[in-house]
Amino acid sequence: MSRRIVHPSDFSSASGAAFRKALEMAKADRADLMIVNVISPIVPIAGDGYLSPKMYEDLRASATAWSKKELDKLIAKAKRARVRAKGFILEGPAHDEIIRFAKSKRADLVVMGTHGHSGLKKLLLGSVAGRVVAGARCPVMTVHGR
Repeated sequence: MSRRIVHPSDFSSASGAAFRKALEMAKADRADLMIVNVISPIVPIAGDGYLSPKMYEDLRASATAWSKKELDKLIAKAKRARVRAKGFILEGPAHDEIIRFAKSKRADLVVMGTHGHSGLKKLLLGSVAGRVVAGARCPVMTVHGR
């Protein structure tokens, strides 16, 4: 029985499938659902690599506002399903932040989506889900996005 379920979401279709599973499990176990979105640190790609502090803050504020809006939609869905849910916005490398968050909240389970990349795409993009599975202290359920 899970009392605390963490669901990391990047708001993709793969995350949507995992959200539905996390919601179903949270409802069945009367668990708290913690929905997490991780904002990647903003790295300048401009020619000289310089971002003014104001531009950096504007980009960060925009990413945070979008994340909050998307989290609010998922929290509303959870509440309609009569599941206690809270949203959290983290910043940093996704797998590290998810692992750290699950540990700090003493999560019983992490339910996350996987895009199912293989071959070169997986090598180049890496797998956040794979790294979370390897590093988390609690069980991790991955849900394929298709």
